[in-house]
Amino acid sequence: MKSKLDPLSMAAMALTVVSVSATAPLTAAATASPLAMAFWRNCLGFAVLGPLLLLLRRREVVRVARGERGILRREQWRPLVFGFLAATALALHFAAFMTSTRLTSVAMSTALVATQPVWQALIAAGQGVQTSRRTWAGLVLSVVGAAAAGGLDIRSGGTALLGDLLALVGAIAQAGYTALSERSRADVSTPLYSTFTSLVCGLELLAVCWPAHIPLTGFDRSTQLSLLGLLILPQILGLGSLNFALGRTSATTMSVLLLLEIPVAALAAWWFMGQGIKPATVPGLLLIIVGVTVVVTSGGVEQATAQQGRHRSTGIPPYPAYAPRTPQPPPTPQPLTFPDSAKRDPRVDWAKHTGDESPTVTLTYHGAGAFDTLFLRMPYVEEEEPGPRRPH
Repeated sequence: MKSKLDPLSMAAMALTVVSVSATAPLTAAATASPLAMAFWRNCLGFAVLGPLLLLLRRREVVRVARGERGILRREQWRPLVFGFLAATALALHFAAFMTSTRLTSVAMSTALVATQPVWQALIAAGQGVQTSRRTWAGLVLSVVGAAAAGGLDIRSGGTALLGDLLALVGAIAQAGYTALSERSRADVSTPLYSTFTSLVCGLELLAVCWPAHIPLTGFDRSTQLSLLGLLILPQILGLGSLNFALGRTSATTMSVLLLLEIPVAALAAWWFMGQGIKPATVPGLLLIIVGVTVVVTSGGVEQATAQQGRHRSTGIPPYPAYAPRTPQPPPTPQPLTFPDSAKRDPRVDWAKHTGDESPTVTLTYHGAGAFDTLFLRMPYVEEEEPGPRRPH
């Protein structure tokens, strides 16, 4: 994708970084239970994504509402199960990450959860995806950086070490969410999928908070302001500016820029909360940033090289293996006669893909994803009852 680094695009990138960076400081500044904050974080996300879904994908919502039987066909159960598993992984990410901001420093929590691309690369390697030496070098740098940054917490133990471990759990859970989402969302748009995961996350967290008697109301003013900030900054401004920026630059570039969340969040925690950064952790934090940057950038290079090598003759990437219901060649139609509900082969749209970016948006920050995406296959259309065909 050709970048358009005009002033408006640069302003959108800066707004994205600043808005996303407010997530950890706002969570740490609240006094409510982290699980309650995670519950309301998803409720606020659903409250924002729901209206946007109706605005941007009204036809898709109508199709889902009217075609419920078609969506629950036998071949759709597998994507549906993966969708619930992905939402569960996302709920675990929210719970672990938001709890870690209370137990360790904002800088450590943000840096460790930013290692999500590292764990995502390891998951891909475990699935048989070939990994380059450059990616492995980035993995090693990130692990060494995490160990160096958490050295003081490891020696002292206590809540800080627990917070570091929870941040790593949050990163692994987010990587699992991304991997599972690739298996489940082959035929739905990102707005619909994001709204679905926010709803499932909220219900799952409610199922945890209710039996545990965790208060979900009666918050003090600081918590209310934190929840309002989470709604305005990362959920509305962050998501909106991210989608705008992704229309003008690559997902790899935005992934690297989002690593600026680590120093910006640390500065915000120091400015508003008086939470300083231990000098001994700075080299480790820098190694984490460098390592994740290497992993993110090497992923795009590997994909482009592999596609150029495999599809040099046709220039068309393969239809994804995980996409359900691979379309069959249509029968030869009668001259000038077409069915009323003609189905379009999704590989026609797939062939339009340039190959320099992944057709599904894998860039996420704390569970949020971009809205603009390609369909891997067209929505299912129920079979037309037998009858005479009419020419158009």
